[in-house]
Amino acid sequence: MTRGIFRHTKWIAAGALAACVATATPAVAASTPTVSCTSAKAGLADKLKRDITSALSGRSGTVAVGLYDRTTKTTCTLRPSTAYDSASVVKVTVLATLLWDAKKHNRYLTDREVTLTKAMITKSDNDATSALWRQLGMTKIKGFLAAAGMTQTRPGANNYWGLTQITVTDEQKLLKLVTAKNTVLSDNSRAYTLKLMGQVVSSQRWGTPYGRPSGVSWHVKNGWLQRSTHGWRVHSVGTFTGGGHDYMITVLTHGNSTMNYGITTIQGVAKVIHRDLAAS
Repeated sequence: MTRGIFRHTKWIAAGALAACVATATPAVAASTPTVSCTSAKAGLADKLKRDITSALSGRSGTVAVGLYDRTTKTTCTLRPSTAYDSASVVKVTVLATLLWDAKKHNRYLTDREVTLTKAMITKSDNDATSALWRQLGMTKIKGFLAAAGMTQTRPGANNYWGLTQITVTDEQKLLKLVTAKNTVLSDNSRAYTLKLMGQVVSSQRWGTPYGRPSGVSWHVKNGWLQRSTHGWRVHSVGTFTGGGHDYMITVLTHGNSTMNYGITTIQGVAKVIHRDLAAS
């Protein structure tokens, strides 16, 4: 307990010092993050930047956005390195870790693992996730993160997997691994992950799939968690193919007054992204 208090005191002291420095040098105040987009398709980056910015206008909370479309080599980011409590979005990482480890040992998933992974992804079952998290252990989880290049992700301690720290940058890296051939995940592992993300129960299909054109297939995993600070964390990661595009979207949010408020924010962003890509 003493050590915890000491750490907390150090943190307060550091924060106070930073506040003093900021007061003494107001000229270096941080600017509000803005949406940044690049694209090989003429005019698309400017349109996406304008429309995502507009979708977030007037919305409270802190929002981070990631978009990558392989077809038009389009990338958009907002707060790409800001850390959020993962909530259930980390379940895709848990599944990927299990599949990565099974590949290393040249084995198939057991019947038990198949049952647990299906419940974890399609129904967001917490008990199934806890069982797999304990089975894998921190060494394997950190091993997968290193192999995947997910250097900004910090696994939650003491089996609190929902408090894993995630960023848009790392979630987009994970989605890229799931959606294209690579040396980290086998083709069968990628197919299995996408299969489960495409079978999420209807009540959990909100978020990034919202507003997609009818011919575009979706794979999604959402997360939601309320805590005493930053209100509701509401997140959605999704991959999409069709309409001449192959893209992935990550939207992470906290500081939401309700879960539904966060969902509405995410869906506002997703809607304009799907619309702009479909028109390009």
